[in-house]
Amino acid sequence: MDARAIIAGLRDKRTPSKEQLDWFAAGLADGTVSDAQAGAFAMAALLNGLGDIGRVGLTLAMRDSGDVMEWRMDAPVLDKHSTGGVGDCVSLVLAPALAACGAYVPMISGRGLGHTGGTLDKLEAIPGYRCNLDEAQFRRVVGDVGCAIVSASSDVAPADKRLYAIRDVTATVESIDLITASILSKKLAAGLEGLVLDVKVGSGAFMKSVGDARALARALVTTANAAGCATSAVISDMNQPLAASLGNALEVGEVMRVLTDGAVGPMAELSAALGGVVLNNAGLAEDIEAGVKMIIDSISSGQAAEKFGQMVAAQGGPKRFVEDWRRFLPEATVISEVYAPRDGFVGDINGEALGLCVVGLGGGRQVEGDKIEPSVGLSDVLPLGTRVRRGDTVLRIHAAREDAARRAEAQVLNAIGITDSAPEIPPLIYERIT
Repeated sequence: MDARAIIAGLRDKRTPSKEQLDWFAAGLADGTVSDAQAGAFAMAALLNGLGDIGRVGLTLAMRDSGDVMEWRMDAPVLDKHSTGGVGDCVSLVLAPALAACGAYVPMISGRGLGHTGGTLDKLEAIPGYRCNLDEAQFRRVVGDVGCAIVSASSDVAPADKRLYAIRDVTATVESIDLITASILSKKLAAGLEGLVLDVKVGSGAFMKSVGDARALARALVTTANAAGCATSAVISDMNQPLAASLGNALEVGEVMRVLTDGAVGPMAELSAALGGVVLNNAGLAEDIEAGVKMIIDSISSGQAAEKFGQMVAAQGGPKRFVEDWRRFLPEATVISEVYAPRDGFVGDINGEALGLCVVGLGGGRQVEGDKIEPSVGLSDVLPLGTRVRRGDTVLRIHAAREDAARRAEAQVLNAIGITDSAPEIPPLIYERIT
């Protein structure tokens, strides 16, 4: 086959065949397809679309460009994926909760991207936690504990890794077809039987409108189901941080408050909602409401916390992390408060700006290879609608240095709007898509 012919066909709005997509993905993986050809393909896909059939074909071709795991378990193999937000650490709650409900959860996760935090970066705030397990270790932890959260090996969907890097420098990141194939090729390579997708919308998400989020959710759900993985999606709000903290160690602390202290709030509510959907789809719950109750019960009984502790220990972390987590998590050397400049209400929160503030503090990467400072971030962020008086604390900055804290304060004051009247509070969950 010829890459030029495939690109020309897509340019002229002809959907590539399965055989062409298989060949192109293999060429991305082994270098037969050049960077220029990959960029041209991505631009043609962005402008003309691949259609449902082409999107499924590209997803499966990229999945099959590397290793695809198979599980022979006595219960369903399930997972969850979020399109990214701020203060979103649901994966760390949901993976052990699903395991406590009888599922196996081989979660392959990523690092921070842009203004959003990465699941792996959060877990690596726990001393000794290892994300880069080999396949034998990964299988052992999943089999023994019920869940593991790891990084993808270089052998998982290598075609996607190559195309993703090229999309980033060719202004083609926004293609729904390519986003869908990128997300699902990696998830399906984990050998899943069921998946629930958390598609974020709002100021702290990549999708700013409900319409755009709905289009992405539908593309993901139809493609994953066509590929043989029972999948549903939830569109959830990201117009304010999901948890009251942003930053790696701070977010792990939020997770532990849910798992061990019974903390309630949006993160616990969304974890239960997502878990209820995937447990029902997998046949472990008779309906979504029963699945929600199973997740809530696994947390309130302490079983989810026990699974989390077993996972942390199995992946190199402290054996008694759950019992004494405050002692193990790193703390910033500088903690300062940001005060409301006037009376009013917390009327709007620019989640993307807050996320970038955390990156600027050292809690994320500005360029690949940057070292992350796990202790920095923002905590005690007041939610939308909170009434404040001038001088009230609206959040706390955790920084490595005084000058970094001062710079962050200016960013935060621009990101949080104090209004005269209370804002309309958006729903946590907009809709489910099956």
